[in-house]
Amino acid sequence: MSQGIQVEVWGKYALFTRPELKVERVSYDVMTPSAARGLIEAIYWHPGLKWHIDCIHVMNPIAFTNIRRNEVKDKIVASNVRSVMTGAAKPLAIYTGESIQQRASTVLTDVRYVIDAHFTLTERATPADNEGKFIDIARRRLEKGGCYHQPCFGCREFPAHFRAWRGRPVPTIPESRSLGLMLYDMNYSDPRNIQPMFFRAELTNGVLELAGVEVLR
Repeated sequence: MSQGIQVEVWGKYALFTRPELKVERVSYDVMTPSAARGLIEAIYWHPGLKWHIDCIHVMNPIAFTNIRRNEVKDKIVASNVRSVMTGAAKPLAIYTGESIQQRASTVLTDVRYVIDAHFTLTERATPADNEGKFIDIARRRLEKGGCYHQPCFGCREFPAHFRAWRGRPVPTIPESRSLGLMLYDMNYSDPRNIQPMFFRAELTNGVLELAGVEVLR
């Protein structure tokens, strides 16, 4: 395992949508591994590395609130774009009055986590790439608050603040319980048949351990 990083992240709201309840959105109790990976990649990503989430420390009590949000129900389909490129008259616009729907969401409120993560080199790493170079860049970006795009908690309207955790013990909530089946990540090995992967999540003294979990396919 390469050297790792610890990132403290916090925000007012978070929505890590349960796939079985995606119309009226309901969040998981704790940040999912894939959401944590996406957040880290927003801070620093490179084709020569792949981030792995080792554990997620829950610092604030798990609390929910209900909100209503406007969501776009339509999308511009790729077939229309291809048709327009060949001269067809297809719609390439989304009109707010026709496409906006108001939906209820059950979201987490006042969230704060510390994410432990490490990376491995991929086949796209060049001879000039190495673990020391990547870890130095990632830590500099954390110190300076640099990111490629604003990290978020599940949805872009719920921004995530971040900073490097200073290595002291993480004060987690004193709670241990089963979180049930949770989305682990997506399997992109077959681009034509991308599949979700789940695992049985267990919160132990406020820590969601992910190293060595059994992934259910």
